[in-house]
Amino acid sequence: MNTNPFKTGTFLFLLLSILMTASTCKDGGDRPGPLEPITPVASDVEAYMTSSTVRFRPVAIKFTESPDSWYKITLDASRKYQQMDGFGAAITGSTCYNLLKMKEADRDSLLYEIFDPQKGMGYSYIRISIGASDFSLDEYTCCDEKGIENFALHEYDKRDLLPVLKQILKINPDIKIMATPWTPPRWMKVDNLASGKPYNSWTSGELNPDYYNDYAEYFVRYIKAMEAEGINITSITVQNEPLNRGNSVSLYMGWEHQRDFIRQALGPAFEKNGIKTGIIVFDHNFNYDDIVSQKGYPMKIYAFDDAAKYIDGAAYHAYGGSVAELDNVHNSFPDKNIYFTEQSIGEWNYTFEGDLMWNMREVCLGSINRWSKAVIMWNLLLDDKHGPNRPGGCTNCFGAIDISSADYKSVKRNSHYYTMSHLSKVIKPGAYRIMTTGYDTDGLYYSAFINPDGSYALVALNDSNMIINIGPYDGKHSFLYEIPAKSVVSFRWK
Repeated sequence: MNTNPFKTGTFLFLLLSILMTASTCKDGGDRPGPLEPITPVASDVEAYMTSSTVRFRPVAIKFTESPDSWYKITLDASRKYQQMDGFGAAITGSTCYNLLKMKEADRDSLLYEIFDPQKGMGYSYIRISIGASDFSLDEYTCCDEKGIENFALHEYDKRDLLPVLKQILKINPDIKIMATPWTPPRWMKVDNLASGKPYNSWTSGELNPDYYNDYAEYFVRYIKAMEAEGINITSITVQNEPLNRGNSVSLYMGWEHQRDFIRQALGPAFEKNGIKTGIIVFDHNFNYDDIVSQKGYPMKIYAFDDAAKYIDGAAYHAYGGSVAELDNVHNSFPDKNIYFTEQSIGEWNYTFEGDLMWNMREVCLGSINRWSKAVIMWNLLLDDKHGPNRPGGCTNCFGAIDISSADYKSVKRNSHYYTMSHLSKVIKPGAYRIMTTGYDTDGLYYSAFINPDGSYALVALNDSNMIINIGPYDGKHSFLYEIPAKSVVSFRWK
């Protein structure tokens, strides 16, 4: 059934929103330059819609008098689930390089669009690398000369990362920051734990247990150095993709090694130094890269109390396996948090509509409805040549936003920009996911929230080829809306 009795009554409001939209475009494209400020139209419900031809269009919706509807979805704020931390993208070295190539006014405009909690999209959680990642200008750590006494923030970070983070913090002082190493300093690595031979390579290798305490001190010094710059690190993950030996900057760290490093060195070092930054384990794929001994990686670590007591939760990527694994993790250890921390797009089978649907269904709503407190994409901003990047890393990735290397002004906002925006614009940090009951149909996916200010939020996906009607009802207010085929819509109302 696709009949909406309020369709005629809302026609004028929908027409108004169409006339006011800032960005209507063909699939895969986007108009150059920063968007105009996203301003909701006069309406009872703040709402935005994105499809293959429409980008984040404000939609006008009036409350209805009766909640009785075939399409009714009841929101129950008395039944709360996880508290949300935020949504965003990675601020890599490449992202910083591209931002700093922009004219100051253009950069300001773009960053306000992304991070301003009121007039912009309100991105609220970002991820940075401790040292280099595969999207940096070179390979480096914060202590490349042997001896932890030689620790110092790298010149690339001082030049590129710190100015960008400080600018973001001026726009959104409450932004949360997750920091992740791709590798420890090479002098801390061995080729494998059995041989213990020094391993002077950025790629692969394992952490030498003789340097557990030094590496724990490395994290402590990093957090303190960033704090001295006015940048608070909310959380760290112990190792990016610990089962991936092949990245241009990488380290293999099986669950036993991560457990031992945390319980013997990292946890006690944080405790001794009064570090409140959350420790997050794993940070890799749903399927554990199909390594039998590593299946259930974080759950294996949680089984040891002397390690688990220091751990906030686990992080996941979606390059392999099913998001349903998060149900297993939560059901086994419901006191531990879950975060989604990385997913990229690129030249492989990408279409704007296709990834908009998949990313919102499998990653965004898929992980949120399975207890994830945050969703972070990879990278925020790359150029039109997929970089700068490192040989051996991804050389055909897109950013959430791509910028022209000809003028460092013209930008193309890709699907990840919009999926994160649909979440961050209406779901505020500190919101709780809440229970929903009622209407369901093939192709419809959604999640509802109560924000700290008492407003409700609902993000819905129509992954079908037909219009789907929904009628959200919070116990006081209700409204009806036709979700166009293959589109995402976000709602927020008091």
